[in-house]
Amino acid sequence: MSEATTPAGPSHGTGLRAAIDLSHKVRPGEAAIKAVLLTSAIVSVAITVGIIVTLIQPIIDFFGEVPVGDFFATEGTYAVLPLVMGTLLVTVIALLLAVPLGLGAAMYLSEYASARARRWLKPTVELLAGVPSVVYGFFALQFVTPTLLQDIIGLEVNFTNSLAAGLVLGVMVLPTIASLAEDALSAVPMSMRQGSLAMGANRMQTTLRVVFPAALSGIAAAVVLGMSRAVGETMIVALAAGAQKKFDADVLTGHQAMTGYIAQTFGGENPVGSTPYNMAFAVAGTLFVMTLILNILSMIVVRRFRQAY
Repeated sequence: MSEATTPAGPSHGTGLRAAIDLSHKVRPGEAAIKAVLLTSAIVSVAITVGIIVTLIQPIIDFFGEVPVGDFFATEGTYAVLPLVMGTLLVTVIALLLAVPLGLGAAMYLSEYASARARRWLKPTVELLAGVPSVVYGFFALQFVTPTLLQDIIGLEVNFTNSLAAGLVLGVMVLPTIASLAEDALSAVPMSMRQGSLAMGANRMQTTLRVVFPAALSGIAAAVVLGMSRAVGETMIVALAAGAQKKFDADVLTGHQAMTGYIAQTFGGENPVGSTPYNMAFAVAGTLFVMTLILNILSMIVVRRFRQAY
């Protein structure tokens, strides 16, 4: 037995070493792909750093002329809190519409729709994401405010108002939430559904108590991404929400959002280096910090959900 196994030992070891050496060899195509991916990562970081560097000097010039207390105030020419209020109002209204409808659409497409219906409905929902935001803004001005809110519902709203802007923004954000949440729900293993049905649960109980909790991290990421897009939207709030800097919660009147202020400032006649011009950079920096904090909090929430489930 020892004579039979002795020649095979070195041959087996040689083959194993050859396989290990082959696995450590980097093919030219793999090296090129690695270089492209590394370049993409570096460019992404460089762009972010470039944005920060671009904001620094105008912000320094602005706060050299305007006290910090006047900037973080509820009233005044250079107050930013009314702009923050307008941004939050429109975003909350958008999420109140987009989150329930988006998650409902995702659960239907993932758990109830037939294969044929899913092939038609999902691209149709995703098609809404391709509509330009300026079209949504004109839709809010020409239909939502005069026809839906004033004629059908009977509300006394201004021509530009935060309610119309938030509703249309919610329609724009809806496909993002629906598509990403549907992907998260579809990624749940079929064995979990089968196990729940085998225990006597119906399809709705399985969806809400088994599939939904298992996909909660992906659903949370979808909602946060939709929120980030709503906060950063420009054209809808610039056209439909108006340009009134107010620190109140009256959604029937207009509120100027942070992105709308930036667009309207750079689109006006403010000379480069003037105080209003530099304030746009200060507002942009504030929005950048808000978005960064939102993304950090979302990462923490998603990680906790992943650990829990």
